[in-house]
This record gives sequence, C-alpha cells and structure tokens, in this order.
Amino acid sequence: MTILVEKMSKPLLDLENLRIAYPGQGDKPTWAVDGVSLSLAPGERLGLVGESGCGKSTLGRAVMRLLPSQTKVEGQAYFQGKSIFDLRAEALRRFRGEAIALIFQDPMTRLDPLMTIGEHCLETLLAHQPHLSRKEAKKIAVQTLETVKIPPERWSQYPHEFSGGMRQRVAIALALLLDPKLIVADEPTTSLDVTVSAEILQELTRLCRDRDMALLLISHDLAMVGEYCDRIAVMYGGLLVELGKTESVLQNPQHEYTRSLLQAALHIQAVDTQPESPELKIKNSEAEANSSKLKTQNSKLPNPLLCLEELQQYYSLEVNFIERLFFAKKSQTIKAVDGVSLELYPGEILGLVGESGCGKSTLSRTVLQLVRPTGGKVEFLGRDLTKLSNQSVRQLRRQMQMVFQDPHACLNPMMTVGQSIIDPLLIHRLASPAEAKTKVEKMLERVGLTPVEDYYNRYPGQLSGGQQQRVAIARALIVNPQLVICDEPVSMLDASVQTQVLELMLELKEEFDLTYLFITHDLWVARFFCDRIAVMNSGRIVEIGRTHDIFTNPQHPYTQTLLAAAPLLAKA
Repeated sequence: MTILVEKMSKPLLDLENLRIAYPGQGDKPTWAVDGVSLSLAPGERLGLVGESGCGKSTLGRAVMRLLPSQTKVEGQAYFQGKSIFDLRAEALRRFRGEAIALIFQDPMTRLDPLMTIGEHCLETLLAHQPHLSRKEAKKIAVQTLETVKIPPERWSQYPHEFSGGMRQRVAIALALLLDPKLIVADEPTTSLDVTVSAEILQELTRLCRDRDMALLLISHDLAMVGEYCDRIAVMYGGLLVELGKTESVLQNPQHEYTRSLLQAALHIQAVDTQPESPELKIKNSEAEANSSKLKTQNSKLPNPLLCLEELQQYYSLEVNFIERLFFAKKSQTIKAVDGVSLELYPGEILGLVGESGCGKSTLSRTVLQLVRPTGGKVEFLGRDLTKLSNQSVRQLRRQMQMVFQDPHACLNPMMTVGQSIIDPLLIHRLASPAEAKTKVEKMLERVGLTPVEDYYNRYPGQLSGGQQQRVAIARALIVNPQLVICDEPVSMLDASVQTQVLELMLELKEEFDLTYLFITHDLWVARFFCDRIAVMNSGRIVEIGRTHDIFTNPQHPYTQTLLAAAPLLAKA
C-alpha cells in the first residue's frame, strides 16, 4: 500500500532550479527564467501568472523544448521521471502532442494560411496515429471541434475566414486531439469572450478530472486562474516569487508583487454598490437622452458623431463544384453584421461587447470602410461614408483612428518607434519632417515612454506588450482624430498594465477631446471604462444602455448569460 501511495504522489512534471537565457547576450546573460523550481501532479491545474516579460511563456516553451537553438539552459526538467532535455529527435516528436500539448496565445501565427481548418486537424492526427483512416480521423476531429463550438460546416474554411476568437478555439481543439497528459496553455482564452472562455475552461477542467490530465495555465487573468486552478505560481522578473494553493494566494498574498497584481485586478472589477449620487444621476440622464432616437426638432442635444442605420455585412460560404453537383449543396450566407443601428455622441465612450464571432470586429472594419457594407448607412460627421469615393473616405479616415488588439502585429518590426508614429503625419501631410519629429517626441512623453530619446530609436521587438500598446495609442492620436475605435486594446495585457493603459486612455480622452468606440469581451474592463454598453450577439445589437443599468438590471437573456459567466475575483 505504501508503494502505491508513493507512485501516485510522483509528479508528472518536475522543474529543478531552471535557468534560461536567450542567445546573443555575451558572457553575462540576462536570465529570462532564474532558478525556478516547481512540480505538477497528474490531474492538477496550476496557474502561472505575472506581468508581460516576466518569463511565463519562456517557461512554457522550455517544457516543450521550443526555445531557440543557442538558448542557455541550466537546471533540469523531468516529465514522468525522464529528462525532457535529453530526449532525442524521434522521442521528442512523439513527446510534443502525445505527452504535452501547447496552446499558443496568437493562433494566427501558428495556423498555416494555405490549409483549411479540417486539413490542420487531419495532419495532426495522422502524423501521430497513421493507422487511422481519413474517415476515422475526420470523425475524431469533428467531435473535438464541436467541443470548442466550431460547427462541422466550417471544416473547409481557412484561418483568415475565422474571427480571432474562433481561431483560438481551433488552436485549443488541435491541442486536445491527441489526448495529451499535460496541456501547457499560454493565454488560451485571451481572444475569447467570457461565455466561450468558461465553456472551454470547464471542458479542460473536466478533461483533467476524467483523463487525469494536468494543466499549466499561463495567464494574466487572476480571476480566471482563481476560478479554475488548484494552485497559483506568481512570477516576477524571471523569479518565482510566490507559490501556493489558490485560496491562500488570493486571500493572503505574501509577496508585495502579488499584492499589487490583486489590487490592480480588484480596481478594474470594483462594483459600485452605492446609490447614484445627484451628480451621477444628472450625467446618466444626459447620456440616456443622448442615446434616445426620439429627439424633437427643437432639441439642443448635440448631433451624433457616428450614426449607423441598419448596417449589414454579409459573407458567402461557397461550396465546391463536387458538393454542388452531387449533393445539391448551396452557398451559405454568414450575417456577420445584421441590421445594426446605433448612435455615438461626441465625448462619449460606447462599449461594444459580445462573444467571439458575433461581428464586433467586422462592425469596426465596416465603420472605417476597410470593407464596404452589404447594406445600410454609416454617417460620420454628417456624411454618409457608404456613398463617398475611396479618396474621400481616405481623407475622412484621418478623423477616425484605430487601436488594435495586438500591437506587435500592427507595428512594422523594421521601423523604429519614432518612424512608426511619424508615418501617419507624413502620409496625411500634416507636418514637415522636422515638425513631425517634435510632435512625436511630445506624444511619446505624453503616453509615458520616457526618456524620449531612448524610446524614439527602439524597435517594437525591444518593448514589452504594454509599451507596444502605448506606441499604438500614440500612433493613433498623433493625427488628432475625433473618433478612436479600440478593438480589444488591453486584452493581451496583465492586470497592472491594463489599469495603467486604461487610465492613460481616459486622461488622453479629456486632453484631446476624444470619442471612443471600445470593443471588448472583458465585461469588467467595459464596466470600468465605458459610459454606455451595446451588447452584440449573432450580428445584432440585443441590448444597449447605460453601463450602470446593464450591470445592475440586464434585460436580455444573452446579457444575463454573459454577466453570469464573467469570473469575479471577489468570489475567489
């Protein structure tokens, strides 16, 4: 009996004094991971949290042996008692996928744009299980895709035809295909809304329990980690500064950095339970009046900055010749945006929330006329953009700027920070090169990237995620726009950096007299940041109202479902 207990208590993954330094740093390397020791038991769920650049993802990649070839590694990593660093090529190939699977943060860079989603699944299965027929492999793959809410009719589509959240679901399905003993999930739900995040994490939790599968969940979302993990490990500057049971770490954090992370997360999630003050009532009444469509002719309310009327964006899913000929299949129509009407007033922050694939990002691209709408009207500054020429739209687009979800993907890696921010000024001919440089230096200082001379000449790859997002904000504001569309601008940032960026955006709104259309799947961020919230589901706006009313008295069942699924740190 004693022998059995010892066998059961043996860790699945065991890291001993692991130190990692990336190549090209000379004789005195900077350790990205510095002396980390931890273990993970079969069926256990361990959450690894910390700010961007602290070494979380480096640790995850080390476990998979996915670090650059010249990386300096000290210490040991064992899986089921065998050294991971001693595995030979064939054993390593089987180890990746069958023993440990990795879910990356950015699926678009991991999926082949020339392969359909179905081909991705078949390739993964048949490479490790060649005895399966293609029919058997497809059956397994379809079942796994359905687990993450990808319907079978999307089998023949390509990655670019999916939303960011749906691509992330595909990445999770690929990790689950081979039934691994450990999943390393690096920010697996960053691009997903709360309902799908909850469904996937509940599924991962069930798999851990039923299959005795372990989960290493790398995340900046403390509330999510607190809800789904047995233990929490906190990293800071490459060091493991705190490790313990989830309840203990969240209720009684020992390290100062852990306390600061909790404070930042609770600041965003803080729910106002106090009754509305007279001043707040007046402000909310004005916002409600602004949002009303039933304005009288003599009303002194300002005209809307942006007005959408019955906006539509439809896409066709074409079937191939064989399916059309032999199975009489017809093309499907996806109604990404289906009759959306809303108004956005000067100085307002309107939040647009909803699940991945509901049409939020498509709506933003349609507003900017990056894709022409199927129907409806987009009025900006009183002009219908759908009836303007491309040249006229380009001229107006200076007044409409966008801050994207992934700043690293939208900044040219070959251009310095200064060049990236100067570019819009020169494109729109708003300043001479000398004037432009002066304006950029002032903007860098305003967004907190100091010393300016240092950051001006850096490249995006030399910045943290939060610093990159500040560059993206500076680039959007340098042309002095009236409307800024923010598409998940803080979803990839940890709690402390999220708070810094959101508060910076609020300050800049007042200083530059901005209006924000703020797209997010994070309900707590929307509550912290927005005046009004529009809830989107399946291409339609199902509810719109003041933020306070949406959170305290949601009317639509879908809004109620979203709020119920949102993880709340205070519950932990």
